[in-house]
Amino acid sequence: MAKQSIVPFGPQHPVLPEPVHLDLVLEDEVVVKAVPSIGFVHRGLEKLVETKDYKEYVYIAERVCGICSFGHGMGYCQCIEKIMGVEAPPRANYLRTIWMEMSRIHSHLLWLGLLADAMGFESLFMQSWRLREKILDMFDATTGGRIIFSVNCVGGVLKDMDNAMLRTLVSTIDGMEKELRPIAEAFLRDYSVGTRLHGLGVMDAGHAQGMGAVGPMLRASGVAFDTRKLGYAAYGDLEFEPVTAADGDSFARCEVRIKEIYQSMDLIRQAAAKIPAGPIAVPVKGNPDGEHFMRIEQPRGEAVYYVKANGSKFIDRFRLRTPTTSNIPPMLELLKGCQLADVALLILTIDPCISCTER
Repeated sequence: MAKQSIVPFGPQHPVLPEPVHLDLVLEDEVVVKAVPSIGFVHRGLEKLVETKDYKEYVYIAERVCGICSFGHGMGYCQCIEKIMGVEAPPRANYLRTIWMEMSRIHSHLLWLGLLADAMGFESLFMQSWRLREKILDMFDATTGGRIIFSVNCVGGVLKDMDNAMLRTLVSTIDGMEKELRPIAEAFLRDYSVGTRLHGLGVMDAGHAQGMGAVGPMLRASGVAFDTRKLGYAAYGDLEFEPVTAADGDSFARCEVRIKEIYQSMDLIRQAAAKIPAGPIAVPVKGNPDGEHFMRIEQPRGEAVYYVKANGSKFIDRFRLRTPTTSNIPPMLELLKGCQLADVALLILTIDPCISCTER
């Protein structure tokens, strides 16, 4: 029997974009068990509902995470709107959907660059992030921010896009799609990329569902579940189907995210073509009293929002379950039996957001 040893991995590591710490139990170079330690970036953001009124807290919710910031603000606002019986105008719902899909493109391109960097493919990393800059420029043009946008509000949104801006956005998306094709081809067809990803970290549909996987991690195992199909915001008016892959390995998780970029581009085009005229927000009076539970599809997967209000301007409780929270247990299962050299790559394939998870 091989001698076991424990190797600490993280929270600082050249490949990891997030401060996750694992104690890896090894037999020779093979991982037998991975024990996580979390809490390095806990900021107590949920407790701030005690000192920020429910309208101000939108801006705190956005700061749970930079990459998923728009979705966190939208999820929180939708909870408050349901409690108060407020219905955001149709145009606001379309604008939220457009910005949400822009966030998905931004997040997936960032992840593709990190994956390329982890494999030592520096030029592919540079090309992925160069393309990501274009969607950040469009965020800057439409919201005034590149990472934190502060355009969500209870009752709608704070900024509009005129027809000229929508045409510019669609034109930018069209140009990005052409530039994405050779980058996607490198990820999906290059031999060296394939040898690092094919057959690594395989999880079948039954295990993925049983372990609570969400988002691309779940859909890469062949499970066609996407919270957007619930029809919140403007998704009920748009035509799309969940992107899935069959193999359940690291390559499948890469493939799903690449195809979701194309899907997000198509959804933005659909929303820009169908967006109705009208106001972008409705007046909101009074304070929320009640509770609501909301699910949305963040770039990394299903996020769950819970708000409990008491009739005052300060809500009692805001609780968030992030996609990474759900994906850590299946990730630990994937690490069992892998080589030590593949640990960083397997962690990356769940697209971890530890600042979201720890808040």
